[in-house]
Amino acid sequence: MPGFDHFIEALTPLNLAFALFGVMAGTVIGSIPGLTATMAVAVLVPLTFTLAPASALILLGAIYTGAIYGGAYSAILLNTPGTPSAIATTFDGYPMARKGDGDLAVTLACLASVCGGLVGALFLLTLAPPLSRFALAFGPVEYFWLAIFGLSLIAALSEGSLLKGIAGGALGLLLSTIGVAEVSADVRLTFGAQVMIGGIQVVAALIGLYCIPVLIDLVATPDRHLRVEAEARGFRLGEAWRTVLRNKVNLIRSSVIGTLVGVLPGAGGSVAGLVAYSEARRTARKGEEYGKGEPGGVLATESANNATVGGGFIPTLVLGIPGTPPDAVILGALLVQGVRTGPQLFEAQGAVVYTFIWGLFLATILMLPAGLLIGRYAYKTIVTIPKAMLVPAVAFMTVIGTYAIRNNSADVTIMVVLGAIGWALSRFGFGVSPIVLGLILGPIAEQGFVQAWTIGTAIGDVPSMFFGRPISLAIIAFTLLSLFWPFVKTRLGRWKEDPGVGMILAPTVERGPVDIASVVVGLILAGAGIVTLVDAAGYTDPDSAVFPRAVAIVLIVASLGAVARALFGIRNRSAPRSGSTVRRVALLLVMLAAALLLPWTGFLATMLVAFMAIILIAMHDPWTPRRAIIFPLAGILTVVAFTALFRYALYVPLPEARLF
Repeated sequence: MPGFDHFIEALTPLNLAFALFGVMAGTVIGSIPGLTATMAVAVLVPLTFTLAPASALILLGAIYTGAIYGGAYSAILLNTPGTPSAIATTFDGYPMARKGDGDLAVTLACLASVCGGLVGALFLLTLAPPLSRFALAFGPVEYFWLAIFGLSLIAALSEGSLLKGIAGGALGLLLSTIGVAEVSADVRLTFGAQVMIGGIQVVAALIGLYCIPVLIDLVATPDRHLRVEAEARGFRLGEAWRTVLRNKVNLIRSSVIGTLVGVLPGAGGSVAGLVAYSEARRTARKGEEYGKGEPGGVLATESANNATVGGGFIPTLVLGIPGTPPDAVILGALLVQGVRTGPQLFEAQGAVVYTFIWGLFLATILMLPAGLLIGRYAYKTIVTIPKAMLVPAVAFMTVIGTYAIRNNSADVTIMVVLGAIGWALSRFGFGVSPIVLGLILGPIAEQGFVQAWTIGTAIGDVPSMFFGRPISLAIIAFTLLSLFWPFVKTRLGRWKEDPGVGMILAPTVERGPVDIASVVVGLILAGAGIVTLVDAAGYTDPDSAVFPRAVAIVLIVASLGAVARALFGIRNRSAPRSGSTVRRVALLLVMLAAALLLPWTGFLATMLVAFMAIILIAMHDPWTPRRAIIFPLAGILTVVAFTALFRYALYVPLPEARLF
């Protein structure tokens, strides 16, 4: 157990300054869609090369912690996960903001992040070696079932139709297989397009599927983005603390889940947040409406994803195996510092490790005041900025953030196209969240599935490989419980009210005329499954085809089931969107044109023109001389400033003009 002297060392003014700077820098970077926690750590790693090892670790850990929390801002205020870890934060955070409780949601996210970070650091301090052995017990089949457990959340996110939710999840899984297969050299589902060989970048897809539909609907009407209260209510700390106390079991459970998932190499905050959200929703009390602005959803996700910081450091430090992508960057920085991770680290360099762990505690605590202040500023900015400036500014950030991930303009095009597809699908009851779940969990599921299948085939016993291991059986049990608990709970509630209720639940549905549009969408998705089966027939390695074929069959069956529902007039179409179709189409065309022109006309010129065009599209108020001067000037300053920041401070090679 670390001594008091290590705690005192972490409290030195220099280490405290590093912790505060790291938290603030990470929070700001993580709040920008496209700039992930991995990028935040990687960009600032060079600052640590001349520091003492303990100080370097404290700075990197603080950056990582702040970036994970920062992703909640855009998730809550823009329905766009700033980082993949904040995916599930959008499920209830954005509905809270739409109802006028965005300030409360931001405060809850900060409190939950601090709680989760402290729990993760506590586990790192006290239980690192045994938890590392727990991580080693996970093999390919356990990772496969863990991904399926995450996918079981589809049942809760299906918005009235489980078949459509399953179809959306299967579509996401297929999207995750595009490109070169991890298990072989087969190129899958690219249809000869060179830009697709690298696959669909997850963060670009998240931005497209979550943010672009919001922008499409924003430009269509003059309504404000978020509900604005007549009086400023500050941080709402008192109300937030009362909410936390009501959800204390959820908060602690989610923090522990996040720590344990963080211990598993490669799982990360997105999986932790989804699993914690699934459990919170499964155990919801009467009156709690998850997915409609329930504070418990924000608490579950944000506590879980921040707990992965401490959890991820456990295999990184004890085994030398990065628990998450940012941990891999930090591991490289440690090697530069001469720190060798492994089972003997705590004995050989205990002073460095324990000083860092105490520093991680301090950085997490400092995140409370820093996060509240930054979050309050972010919320105030989002709710007061005119829509004619908000829409082009957010659109610009989606483009520059997406491009910065892989320095590839094709990712920007894919982002815009996926956004249009997501908006269209949501109009007919196919929510984007199941698609995102499939996209995130697809690589984990496929790798585990193929490896377990290969091993099971080699030993001649595939069933025992998938169903004969204790940890696998436990995860399967939790998955079944997560899937069927809502039905069981509903059945028990009906039985208590009326013991004569039948055992088979028949959901109440509204019948009407044949839903032609949903039939067409369902047939298109089924066609995508058939195309996948045809494409898989040409793979040279059978292992490359196993997973896509299985997913394609699920997609075909679920889509045809949704078609049958539509033919019988069973409808669950989303609420109709009012507003101007012309403005919606114009926004998409401008963003798509900008994405295609980036390599030719250069980033700065292209985005200046696109920014001005989107101002015109989003402008519903009458023009005045003041607006005619301020709006274009603010747009020019925004584009020039962020272009300079990314090009010269973050070293992102933004494209230069090639036409002349």
